[in-house]
Amino acid sequence: MTEQSQQDDLHPERLPRKPIRNVAGFRLPWVSSLAVAIGLASGIVAFLLYKLIGLFTNLFFFHKFSFLFRSPGAHHLGLWVIALPAAGGLVVGLMAKYGSPKIRGHGIPEAMEAVLISRSRVEPKVAILKPLSAALAIGTGGPFGAEGPIIQTGGALGSIVGQLVRMTAAERKVLLACGAGAGMAATFNTPISGVIIAIELLLFEFKSRSFIPLVIATTLATTIRHQLMGSRAMFEVGLVDFGIPRALPYYLLLGVVCGIAAIGFTKLLFWTEDQFLRLPLDQMWWPAIGGLGLGVIGYFQPRVFGVGYDTISDILTGGLTLKLLVVLMICKAVALVVSLGSGTSGGLLAPMFFSAAAMGAVFADCVNQWIPGAHLSAGAFAIVAMGAVFGAAARAPFTFIIFAFEITRDYNSVLPLMLVGVISSGIALRFLRESIMTEKLARRGLRVQQEYEADILQEVNVGDVMLRKLQTVPATMPLTEFSDYIAKNDPRFTAHHSTFIIDSENRLVGIIARGDVLRVLEQEPATAKTVLEAGTRELVVTHPDETVYIAVTKMLANDVASLPVVKRGAPHEVIGYFGRRQVMAARMRQFDEEYDMEPGWLSRPRRTP
Repeated sequence: MTEQSQQDDLHPERLPRKPIRNVAGFRLPWVSSLAVAIGLASGIVAFLLYKLIGLFTNLFFFHKFSFLFRSPGAHHLGLWVIALPAAGGLVVGLMAKYGSPKIRGHGIPEAMEAVLISRSRVEPKVAILKPLSAALAIGTGGPFGAEGPIIQTGGALGSIVGQLVRMTAAERKVLLACGAGAGMAATFNTPISGVIIAIELLLFEFKSRSFIPLVIATTLATTIRHQLMGSRAMFEVGLVDFGIPRALPYYLLLGVVCGIAAIGFTKLLFWTEDQFLRLPLDQMWWPAIGGLGLGVIGYFQPRVFGVGYDTISDILTGGLTLKLLVVLMICKAVALVVSLGSGTSGGLLAPMFFSAAAMGAVFADCVNQWIPGAHLSAGAFAIVAMGAVFGAAARAPFTFIIFAFEITRDYNSVLPLMLVGVISSGIALRFLRESIMTEKLARRGLRVQQEYEADILQEVNVGDVMLRKLQTVPATMPLTEFSDYIAKNDPRFTAHHSTFIIDSENRLVGIIARGDVLRVLEQEPATAKTVLEAGTRELVVTHPDETVYIAVTKMLANDVASLPVVKRGAPHEVIGYFGRRQVMAARMRQFDEEYDMEPGWLSRPRRTP
């Protein structure tokens, strides 16, 4: 008999057993050492991308060779500025067509896709083309941020390192997440948010094997950022009064507004993408068309060009009038939707922060005008809205609660950030089937599970679900007699797929499955064979104090469908049977906890007839 014959005879040939390694313990130092290199490299790449954006902006808007990062809003190009984003979009379209289509979009969904379907493998050319295309798009006026491209680029670096050396796909996923999180941390000087965004949007797990390397990578990337770009936050935030507890009722209302804004923006973005899909033109031309629309908007409101970090700082410090805030909020959102919906390359975070911060400031100013005694801080509401809208749209509220806190470094911001963040996320969760990060993947048939829960298989022991009624045969039973019992569907031998073989002293010596009987009978005469000769003596066993997860891992690693349960230290003393139904029994415990309604103390007692 072969081990895999315990699995419905799907594979008649014998498969080698796969060792079960303690990756978290044995390999963690090696993965962490690679995370060091990835964190340092991601910090340097973030700096280079920042400078490259500055170079392109100076070349195209000011005709100067300079790496100084400056806003393109102060240009003097006149009507020529309408054509500039279109020209940049055309080049990006060519790069996507003849280079790699993976450079389209804002980067995070593409990194998620690599984790989900490509075993965390990213093509090396993406690490070059993505930052180059993003810098070109932003440098020619694209209303994007650098964070999405650097997240994808950092993830590509991690993936490339993971492809250079021998490792598992799970370890390579950790390195991809290390690069992505380090890129986020280096861009915004927010190391904690870099860790959390990688956990919420890329890793889909929270384990020591991934958390430790991730912290190492983001810490080192942030350190490099401090050395090359300084320790100041990307946005300037003045001293603001969050008004706790006086302003809590207004924060409740802001949470509803932010949830609606997240829903509206997400639907508008993908509606715009759908309209581009209807165009009778090659995809190569779409970014140019989107760039042309951006150029028209930017001609009338130049502040929509570029990443807009300076304008975000003006909003957060309360330096803009209500009328200008409304104009910027609308124009930046429309410019972003038109540009990004066309399939160009650029980050989504910064422009959404821009519009959301303007919306929060508008909310506070309007309340102050309608209710003179409210005394709300426009900067405070801008900060809270900035984190809440994107957190709700991306279904990553924890990341952006921490992100907003990191850029303010004001503990008083925590309560309003938490309150507004969860209200807006709850509203978006109710009305959006997919997040702004997963909608594109869902349209390709990929479903992303973004919720985390304990694995019931790691909480239930084998002894709690195993069958204690054993199905055994003596080792000396002739195979023909055993086959007759099976043919007659004798319940003593057909209740389970596998039957345990015991010797005269009641010790477990082998296991035989119905597939083994068929195989032997088809291949050779079985008149002289016993069940022990037809079965197998090389047993894979589990113990009652092992978790169901460990038992299932043994089944998968050895390609078997059932395991004998033996006492620890007594490998021949079988006490139970563990098969696929027992795995389902463990799952049923979780199902009952989720859906089985239990009567409460206040429930009315039912009348007995």
